[in-house]
Amino acid sequence: METTSSTPSSVTPPWDVFPQKMLDSIDIAVLVLYFVFVLAVGLWSMWKTQRSTVKGYFLAGGQMVWWPVGASLFASNVGSGHFIGLAGSGAASGIAATAYEWNGMFCVLVLAWLFLPIYIAAGVTTMPEYLQKRFGGKRIQMFLAILYLFIYIFTKISVDMYAGALFIQQALHWDLYIAVVGLLAITAIYTVAGGLAAVIYTDALQTLIMLIGAVTLMVFSFVEVGGLEGLQTKYFDAIPSTRKENSSCGLPREDAFHIFRDPVNSDLPWPGVLVGMTIPSLWYWCTDQVIVQRSLAAKNLSHAKGGSLMTSYLKILPLFMMVMPGMISRILFPDLVACADAEICRKICGNPSGCSDIAYPKLVIELLPVGLRGLMMSVMIAALMSSLTSIFNSASTIFTMDLWKHFRPRCSEWELMIVGRVFVLLLTVVSILWIPLVQAGQGGQLFIYIQSISSYLQPPVAMVFILGCFWKRANEKGAFWGLVIGLLLGVIRLVLDFIYPEPQCGEPDLRPGVVKYMHYLYFSMVLAAISTLTVLVVSMLTEPPSEEMVRLTPKGTRS
Repeated sequence: METTSSTPSSVTPPWDVFPQKMLDSIDIAVLVLYFVFVLAVGLWSMWKTQRSTVKGYFLAGGQMVWWPVGASLFASNVGSGHFIGLAGSGAASGIAATAYEWNGMFCVLVLAWLFLPIYIAAGVTTMPEYLQKRFGGKRIQMFLAILYLFIYIFTKISVDMYAGALFIQQALHWDLYIAVVGLLAITAIYTVAGGLAAVIYTDALQTLIMLIGAVTLMVFSFVEVGGLEGLQTKYFDAIPSTRKENSSCGLPREDAFHIFRDPVNSDLPWPGVLVGMTIPSLWYWCTDQVIVQRSLAAKNLSHAKGGSLMTSYLKILPLFMMVMPGMISRILFPDLVACADAEICRKICGNPSGCSDIAYPKLVIELLPVGLRGLMMSVMIAALMSSLTSIFNSASTIFTMDLWKHFRPRCSEWELMIVGRVFVLLLTVVSILWIPLVQAGQGGQLFIYIQSISSYLQPPVAMVFILGCFWKRANEKGAFWGLVIGLLLGVIRLVLDFIYPEPQCGEPDLRPGVVKYMHYLYFSMVLAAISTLTVLVVSMLTEPPSEEMVRLTPKGTRS
């Protein structure tokens, strides 16, 4: 098992992957201009909209037209984790990760045409509140509110902070704490002061900046590699010079240009992509507070549908804007992006299991000329800020409307507004305290675990929402036990994943069968089936819900 060549001297210093290229004054001017512009839009939207009432603050007064809604849905979804993660997946295994994006294209339409009319008719502000109205009782609402806050703080905030940290620290050589505190401060100013309206309007601006910057980098990347044909031929030759002989480590996947892959032996099996991926995707696009809150802010159902259609069209772009540039980065820098030797990978990016995550930052720093580099930094920061503001605003809505109101049912509107704002500041502090953990977990495993948390916790919630919305016989006991049993199984699988991490390339796989042979997308399908069965059986064995609760399902499903 000798390596084929010695360690290249160019990668011996730990961060030499990003040589000390400091930003030029033009780049800094572009960045400053971007921040001034974002703050200006945030402040303008604060004065333009009504934010002195709960509906005005948390739902932008229900007065948004279709294009800011669509842009905000896209910006909330595409965080800095998308740029780093999707480009990294492209570099490591080809275009299959695009399936996540294209799955979302259809699920966002399901939200507007099937779920939104139900939520609007119920007159709710948060998703746990809908389940409370539909099933009665308080335990489901409390259980879900705490679960949503857990998912936000430990998955969404940390994924985006990880990606933002990677970019700021490695590509810009800025002090991480000062940079992140500065970003969060600007973010918190308009989120606290302006509520959802400020977040949506600034998201619309961030979307425009993201699209311009990402498309510019895409054009530079394709020119560098000789277009789509060049990518298809050269990708399979992008092999690092240092790798173990007689093994597949470091070799590009043969099915790199396939989205639907082998159902048994591949990294994303096609039945899992079609069914297992759709279940967490339905949770995200149809029942997640961050997404639904933007749609509820629309002026009427037609504008909400228009916003969803716009987002659906924009979701076609990540394949070309993120995944393929990641693959091009592997072609241009195979020894760095595709490193296959654990020791060398650790020297390059501190992660022994691979350095594909540096694919996008590397392209930005190497390919773009002065000025455009500053624009692209703005894009990454825009992606980080837009997803963080969305999470902050939605988490504060859930905390205020579901938890605070439960403990203080007679509190005034003014008190709710104050609590919502204070909670955003609290989340900002939590995000800053979270940075050391993110840095410690930069061994890359944290990022992988966080992605799997979603697959193990979301299917039971998705199935309870679907049955609650479209099956009149579903009752509180059925929904509660469906959630509890599903989440219990999900947590068990999650713990097993932590105890038995995936072995590195070339190492024997000693994990137990349930972890080794059951892909997380297949597990998602099993989890959804068990949760559904539990809700069906318990609901049928207990008393039916009252007529008032059944009214919160569409007429056609009440037969």
